[in-house]
Amino acid sequence: MANKNTQKEVNRLIQVSVPTNILFNIILLIFALACIIPFIVVVIISFTHENSIAQYGYQIIPKELSLDSYMFLWNERSTILRSLSVSLFVTAIGTVSGVLMTSVLGYVLSRKQYIFRNLLVWMVFIPMIFNGGMVASYAINIQMLKFKNGLHALILPLLVSSFNVVIARTFFQQTIPDAIIESAKIDGASELRIFATIVLPVSTPVLATLGLFLAFGYWNDWYLSMLYITEQSKYSIQYLLQQIVANIEFIAKTPGIGASMQEYVNKMPREGVRMAIAVIIVLPIAIVYPFFQKYFISGLTIGAVKG
Repeated sequence: MANKNTQKEVNRLIQVSVPTNILFNIILLIFALACIIPFIVVVIISFTHENSIAQYGYQIIPKELSLDSYMFLWNERSTILRSLSVSLFVTAIGTVSGVLMTSVLGYVLSRKQYIFRNLLVWMVFIPMIFNGGMVASYAINIQMLKFKNGLHALILPLLVSSFNVVIARTFFQQTIPDAIIESAKIDGASELRIFATIVLPVSTPVLATLGLFLAFGYWNDWYLSMLYITEQSKYSIQYLLQQIVANIEFIAKTPGIGASMQEYVNKMPREGVRMAIAVIIVLPIAIVYPFFQKYFISGLTIGAVKG
């Protein structure tokens, strides 16, 4: 009876009143709309005629619709598809390799009996606070590691991050009991077999979380292409589209450019192209994310507990 009374008292204390629940739902709805509406506006503008944008500005319901922006990108499809294949390759290889290496390092750091654990923890922690600077890293990557114009230049710098390692380490500490590992060792299992057959099968949440973080990073990256890639055939899709927008803006704002080129650029749907490019970049991630949302949230919340 005492336990029932205690449970009722706890339920009463943690229960949220109806008005408070409604208020919280309204606040969350506002935040959700604040995230969704800008993307919807971008999509609408990408289908808006350039003359309508110039005359009326950005509108939720455009005066005149047009496919000129997407037709412009379609005319450049060979270049765009080549860069898209580069981004897909880099994202796929980088994500798979990054998840594997991060999970292995995180698991090793989660085992307290590992003799080099403290040393590796400091090696992971220090880069979160300090780094060698852009000039030093650029010189080393170009001169020593020969990153210039190689696809590995787009993969290796983002492969392992301290933040992801900490998430993996904390997840393994909270989820994998030492008793299970010791039992497997007594049965003669090697460390590699323990990791592959015992640890990985129960680590889907953290693996999905790491995969999403890495996929977002690789897919959205254009900075590494700017630093290390000079061959257009190896541009990532983000850097190529950024170059298209920058060149259009440069030609449009430079009076010294030839009259014929100025006239051609002035007829181009500049605003619509910018928005169409944003849609192309965001859409793949927006399509993939819902399938991993459940694992992403559970892995992030478990890995966020301080270990």
